[in-house]
Amino acid sequence: MSEFSREDAVDRLETLVETVERERTPVPVREIWAFGDVALGLDPVERLDVYLTKDVLMRDDGSSTDGTDVGEEYGIEGVGQSVRADWAAEYPEYLRANANGHAAPEKCLAAQLLGEDEPIHLEVCNAGFEDNVTQRLRGAKLREDYTRLLDPRGVCLWVDGTKSDEAFRKLRESDLALPTLSAALEMLGMDETEASEAARDVHAWREQQEGATVRGDVV
Repeated sequence: MSEFSREDAVDRLETLVETVERERTPVPVREIWAFGDVALGLDPVERLDVYLTKDVLMRDDGSSTDGTDVGEEYGIEGVGQSVRADWAAEYPEYLRANANGHAAPEKCLAAQLLGEDEPIHLEVCNAGFEDNVTQRLRGAKLREDYTRLLDPRGVCLWVDGTKSDEAFRKLRESDLALPTLSAALEMLGMDETEASEAARDVHAWREQQEGATVRGDVV
């Protein structure tokens, strides 16, 4: 699959929301946003961009009654710490680790929610979408790496168990009036030249991505 028709893209978002509502996830999910091309009303949608706000697990249930680490059976550290132990037991096929061998919530979410070949990019963070747009803009400017930007043109689909039927209606009807990426970045305080350069870098980075991709960060 190289792209979605607009109708299929919105259907896919609804399926993703339903999955989060129905299934246990590796960490609690608080918000689901769609951003980028699908929010602009494009048809077809070359890549579907989704943002999840997750909670950071605070309770360590990573030890069994005999004191052993429940993650040992999976060969992955952090089960019961960075991801739920009961989730790992129910969905061991979706358990993923980072380069250090520690359970990675964003990769686990991507494995559960996305097909490998789907043109979907998933952003996962403990901060809400709007707060993280600002944080990532600040970080991208400091590092002079605009590929780390988060496209601010987003629409909230689901919050704490409540789905926004109005948001889905507007997506289906292409009823969202949103600016170009460079114009949106200017609204956030970038000057025109910098915003244009940043937009080019983001678009170039997106064009290099294939299949399902995921990026996680903690604010």
